Amino acid sequence: MKEDKTKLSEYTRVDRKCRLSMVQNRLLCFCFHIFILMLFGVKTEANLKIAYSDWPGWVAWEIGIQKDWFKEAGVDVEFQWLEYTSSMIAFSAGQVDACCMTNVDALVTGATGKKGIGIIINDYSNGNDMVVARPKITMIQQLKGQKIGLETGFVGHLLLLQALEENGLTESDVELVNYPTDQTPQALESGNVSAIVAWQPNSGQALKAVPGSKPIFTSADAKGLIYDLLYVSSESLAKNRDDWLAVSRVWYRIVDYIKDSKNEAEILEILSARVQISPEEYKNILKGTHILTLDEAKKTFEKAKGFSSVYGSSQIGDKFNVKYGVYPKPEFGDKYLDPSLTNSLP
Repeated sequence: MKEDKTKLSEYTRVDRKCRLSMVQNRLLCFCFHIFILMLFGVKTEANLKIAYSDWPGWVAWEIGIQKDWFKEAGVDVEFQWLEYTSSMIAFSAGQVDACCMTNVDALVTGATGKKGIGIIINDYSNGNDMVVARPKITMIQQLKGQKIGLETGFVGHLLLLQALEENGLTESDVELVNYPTDQTPQALESGNVSAIVAWQPNSGQALKAVPGSKPIFTSADAKGLIYDLLYVSSESLAKNRDDWLAVSRVWYRIVDYIKDSKNEAEILEILSARVQISPEEYKNILKGTHILTLDEAKKTFEKAKGFSSVYGSSQIGDKFNVKYGVYPKPEFGDKYLDPSLTNSLP
């Protein structure tokens, strides 16, 4: 046993060095892309430009776009559909005024020099992020001494740490194997790992690829660990505050429309078409995302410790980012959130 613990300790030291190198390389690549966009990017003429991507709580903007609710509200806004990382790069380079990001990832863009201000809490992950285990593994405790595939330093890693802590384990009790998230289904199928951590659609693909596999911990077990928001540049918010208030009004019109069950078929048609899957498939994905009502958002914007508050959740994510070398010192503060627009709505 002593020899095994020594090997695990050696692995942990080497793995942390690898993770730090990986994160540093990602940040260098991130900054390079920002530089290129600043040199050659071309801004459009819309007064407000918002980058959004394929997370369900952000795809929901498509309802307001297709129904021309922004025009009705008198706000000139252009939505740019981008891959998630590309959307953050565009925001950091000043090519868009706002970007849809998780509260933890927004701290990463802030640490690289472009801080955003969260003005709308769209949702929290409610099951779409999963720890998926191979057959015969039915609980987190059974992962002790096992290999787990995940993208280290990202929100799935944070979810795993929460799962381990709640079940009396620590990171040193398991062996982490780094994979890009979109490769985790193949890792589980190959048998190289006993479990993976991924979000939809990758988590769903893993469940299909390995018959008998199952989610043994999900973001529904840690509600509020991952919040999804609209982050706006401080310059745009100061210059166009009334327009951003109008955008906020439209957002909660969209939320009310989604919450009305009689609109379900139309909603699934619109959202699934945006990501090019069937409405039936999208129905299950949408269930794993809890889109906040206005009252829920106001409550979540209240300062408190823990996952029930976006402040508490962001503080936890900030500690995680520092621990794993994403950036060197604590980044989160009140400057990252502005609840005033949401709180001003009736």
